[in-house]
Amino acid sequence: MKRERAVVPEAEFRSYYGRPVIKAPIWHEPHMPTYLYLGGMSGASSVMAIMARYTGHPTLARTARIAAAVGSAAGAGLLAAELGRPERFLNMLRLFKPTSPMSVGSWILAAQGGLSALAASSELTGILPLAGDAAVLATGLTGPLTATYTAVLVADTAVPAWHEAYRELPFLFAGSALASAGAVGMLAVPRAEAAPARVVAVTGAAVETVAGVVMERRLGLAGEPYRLGRAGRLMRAARVLTVGGAALAAVAGRGRALGVLSGLALTAGALCTRFGILEAGRVSAADPKYTVTPQRQRLDALAGPSAASPAERQPANPA
Repeated sequence: MKRERAVVPEAEFRSYYGRPVIKAPIWHEPHMPTYLYLGGMSGASSVMAIMARYTGHPTLARTARIAAAVGSAAGAGLLAAELGRPERFLNMLRLFKPTSPMSVGSWILAAQGGLSALAASSELTGILPLAGDAAVLATGLTGPLTATYTAVLVADTAVPAWHEAYRELPFLFAGSALASAGAVGMLAVPRAEAAPARVVAVTGAAVETVAGVVMERRLGLAGEPYRLGRAGRLMRAARVLTVGGAALAAVAGRGRALGVLSGLALTAGALCTRFGILEAGRVSAADPKYTVTPQRQRLDALAGPSAASPAERQPANPA
């Protein structure tokens, strides 16, 4: 029993004059990847500041407050530079649109920046300590949102490598943010005070690594840009640095040098992750196959057997 084969070969898609189907992201390096890193580090540092405060690690709590404020302020500055005109960021605060990730993200970033600045200022000056403590507690809400809203922002686009990864990107960004905050703690705090930072770093590295592996395997063709070319090199470097940094963090309680090496490796890994994700998005937007092929696969899946070619629907020849 053999099925007849179609005489006409399956058509291959072509784009108009070989041009991309969608526009490539216009975000620039190093502004946007560094902004994504700083935002994540700021948000996770706020959470670490609360944890350190209530577990009896005042030096780490102080460092985390300052890191959250510095990360938020520097990230906002990079975002303003990327926009070209700083007033464009202020224009986004004129209204609140729940259906727009950009609008919601602008308000989250503004809230995180103001609260973390108040918390750090109170810690450094000793003025209004109750207000500073209240601000830290409030960043327990804005911090996680700041660390993950950028994942929603990039996924809510037509860029295939980003849009298809909408399930895993928030976990990947959250894990990377935790690893970044833990790295700052290990770099800036004495070894005896840095135990919570090591826990945060190892936890974040584990979440980031698992999310990255699941993402690349689930995406299929859309995940190819994460494995090839410059993006592939960056993502592989990120994984090696993150796993290596986590392994060092697990034993960093034995010596200060181990903590420093771990912090540097995790920081470099987090930056490589952000640069790699941006590059993968550019590659997937530039090559039409990453846009057209998944669309055809979804249409075929929805249509079911009726989408098969006439030759495929023809019954087998009993002869």
